[in-house]
Amino acid sequence: MDARITRPTPSEREVDWNKNKVLLSKTDKKGTILYANEDFIDVSGYDEFELVGQPHNIVRHPDMPKVIFKFLWDSIKSSENIHVIIKNMAKTGHYYWVVTDFKIISDTDGEIIGFFGTRKSVPNEIIVKFIEPLYKKLLQIEETSGIQASEEYLVGFLEERKKTYMEYIDHLIATGKDDKNKISKGFFGGLFDKKDSSKK
Repeated sequence: MDARITRPTPSEREVDWNKNKVLLSKTDKKGTILYANEDFIDVSGYDEFELVGQPHNIVRHPDMPKVIFKFLWDSIKSSENIHVIIKNMAKTGHYYWVVTDFKIISDTDGEIIGFFGTRKSVPNEIIVKFIEPLYKKLLQIEETSGIQASEEYLVGFLEERKKTYMEYIDHLIATGKDDKNKISKGFFGGLFDKKDSSKK
């Protein structure tokens, strides 16, 4: 992050935002913000000039376990689009939870040149009952034993449910339950438009 941008102090307060909004951003392959839509700017609390040119982790909340971003980048390196639930932090230090669909932007040779992120709100009960406790546990493991131990725990957690991370997230949002029943893939087809091309 640019030295001119002061990192806010995390607050226990949630950002008061219209959860029907869709927050969009575009980054280069290193995660530097190239574009953010008006809703993204409004919810983040930053001015547009403070966001453009900054690494996307300008809005990362310290409550986020690093292993979730490792899962994210491992998928991206495999040229797979992915969606994750993320706790972000606004300029005020207030938090906001979103489910983000990351689509890879490739050039004509198939090389990754950037990413397009589409963010929507997550039902609060899903966060409180399932995601927050899981992420807190992962963060505690990371702080005590490192990211590899956190990853091993998450892999075991998902194996017990016979789901990938994305299938688990889809299942929570679709049913509001954490059980071991397999659900079909593609739930996000109704939430995010899968017709968007991954090449631009």
